[in-house]
Amino acid sequence: MVVSILAAASTGYPSSSGTDPEAEIGPVLTHTAIENTNRVMRDQGIALPDTILANGDLKPKDHPGAIVLAPPSALGSAWAKKFGPQETAFASGWMAIRGVRRRRAGDRGFVISDHADWDGLLSAIKETEAENIYVTHGYTDIFNRYLNENGWNAQVVPTQFEGETPDKDAAE
Repeated sequence: MVVSILAAASTGYPSSSGTDPEAEIGPVLTHTAIENTNRVMRDQGIALPDTILANGDLKPKDHPGAIVLAPPSALGSAWAKKFGPQETAFASGWMAIRGVRRRRAGDRGFVISDHADWDGLLSAIKETEAENIYVTHGYTDIFNRYLNENGWNAQVVPTQFEGETPDKDAAE
């Protein structure tokens, strides 16, 4: 049996549909990085479908028809190989760029961005009534300038994180 592994950012299991995917696709197994985020989200009261942590004790043959959610870095690892024959897919905004899925050696690609958009960020700032905003990723200078020009106390916090780029990720 071929196992389906979906690689996505470790930002938690999407539940926007409000449906139970297990009823349609079988059990959902998660890599520790994804399950850790799921746990935090559940602890905050966010309803997520049931998942099963795919740790060292898990026997893949006990979960036929499962889909496995993992960060991209787990693909090709000893952890992923324990599932046997597999088809892989990537869920990322980068899938909209021609050739990225092929360079990452994925069987499928789904265009889903894990980044907040401009309006979503502004909405979160307004709704939380944040007094201080620290911009760390993306168009930091532009967003910081906009926030300050519109009355918020914002500043850029330089980080070593370079973010995702299609060329960098394809080389990994």
